[in-house]
Amino acid sequence: MNNLHSKHIKKNLAKPNVTINLKLKMILLICALILGMFAIVGLFVHYFFTDSLEDQMGERVLNVARSVAHIPELREAFAEEDPASIIQPIVEPIREDTGAEFIVVGNTDEIRYAHPLPDRIGEKMVGDDNDRALIHGETYVSKAVGSLGPSMRGKVPVFSDDGEIIGVVSVGFLVDDIQGIIGNYTEGLWYILLATVTVGILGAVMIAHYIKKTLFDLEPEEISHLFLQKESILQSTHEGIIAVNQKGLITLMNQTAQRLFLSNKKQTESYIGKHIRDVLPDTRMPEVLDSGESQYDQEMLIGNHSVYVNRIPIFYEDKIIGAVSSFRDKTEIERLTKELRRIKQYTDALRAQTHEFSNKLYTISGLLQLDQKEEAIALIQKESCTQQEWIQFLIQKVPDPMISAVLLGKLNQANELGIDMTFHPESKLTYRLSKKKKDALLTVLGNLLENALEAVKKEPEPKRKVSIFFTDLGNDLVFEIEDSGPGIPPALWDQIFNQGFSTKEGSHRGIGLALSKQMISEIGGTVLLEDGELGGACFVVTIPKQENTEHVPGGIK
Repeated sequence: MNNLHSKHIKKNLAKPNVTINLKLKMILLICALILGMFAIVGLFVHYFFTDSLEDQMGERVLNVARSVAHIPELREAFAEEDPASIIQPIVEPIREDTGAEFIVVGNTDEIRYAHPLPDRIGEKMVGDDNDRALIHGETYVSKAVGSLGPSMRGKVPVFSDDGEIIGVVSVGFLVDDIQGIIGNYTEGLWYILLATVTVGILGAVMIAHYIKKTLFDLEPEEISHLFLQKESILQSTHEGIIAVNQKGLITLMNQTAQRLFLSNKKQTESYIGKHIRDVLPDTRMPEVLDSGESQYDQEMLIGNHSVYVNRIPIFYEDKIIGAVSSFRDKTEIERLTKELRRIKQYTDALRAQTHEFSNKLYTISGLLQLDQKEEAIALIQKESCTQQEWIQFLIQKVPDPMISAVLLGKLNQANELGIDMTFHPESKLTYRLSKKKKDALLTVLGNLLENALEAVKKEPEPKRKVSIFFTDLGNDLVFEIEDSGPGIPPALWDQIFNQGFSTKEGSHRGIGLALSKQMISEIGGTVLLEDGELGGACFVVTIPKQENTEHVPGGIK
């Protein structure tokens, strides 16, 4: 199916009221999903990154504070008269090198000995968060508002050589500076997330476009309507239909096909998803999948059903994606064929009679115009006598009107062709046949007599002879149809009843004898082919009278 086909479907399909098409729906839904996911991920990463950075800053200020608190010169300076003059020159270079906002050193009374602003040295430390270090000797990180503003501080006590707490070191960064650092890092993160979302939205548009194209630009409501229509068409189709994918797995089977396969199985069994070889071991569907070539009117046996099969590959963008097979019951086709052949036989018989009588009427008309009344009367009497003889013979010997009609029609056809067709005077058929046997006999007689006429019509006129004998004496009905044609070589006797085989030229041959073989076989009869006394072929047909006569294997000899 191509775009033109899909547009044709959309045009002819009763389109539902669709406010937002599938493509826009998919874009909006996928974009909403992407935005939601990245919003959650972004917030989580932002929180995790902020928390991790604050922990790292805390560890950093603690490490600097520990390093400062363990400087021997700094500890010894606490015993001097002016500790600030010694401690401030030690601490200030460290602050500048580490990038700390401040390094403050104070004694146990929280009096500053060092501060980034020298004028605040000697004043009391601000923040009220030194008790844990000065009283308990703990090392920790705190957040408090100092003289420089809100800050994160690392607090480390200063011990004397004998282990006495003599002061505290406070190293910190202002909260605003920390938030600025966090903002610089997270800004890049949000840019990356924004770029990823943009790519995701573009991907959503492409995915929606691809899916829409794959669905032949149809909306979900239209697809559901098409599916219901397809199911209705498939299930109402008289032929069995099976579809397989490129792996040979069954994807579709209508009810007619299921009836063919379920004749000897449980009605609840499902074939969908099974490999076609598991269901039909002799199928040639895999060959179609491999070669990509269609197969038409292939004969196949499915259970007790003889069917004709068509197998066609399914292409999409020049690739085989599966195959579909249809099954037609051969019995039904043959029944129609028999009906058509019978109609053809009656038509030929009527045509022959019409043509023959037209010729005779023209002859009589010419004689009358020539004022040859006696010759015209003699011709009328002769033809009337001939027709009456045929009709009387058939009425007496063959009471069944259908069989009589076929024989009379073939007599007229032979007479029109200048062929001498005769009945053996001892012929007789008064046994009443069942409908099935009579149908088979009518078809076989029509086919064999037609073949006999064709076999002799090219012979010289004196040699155009066809002889018919029939009898119902004994347990079987016997028909012998003999012609004076060229005959059939004995080497071909075993093939003459095969479908499609024929000694005649042209197409659509080799059907009549094959059909005759099958029908005679079905009623337990036989057909014998032998050399005839007239020099051509002689077909001998036997039909058992008893309905319970065993079926003869092969039905043909």
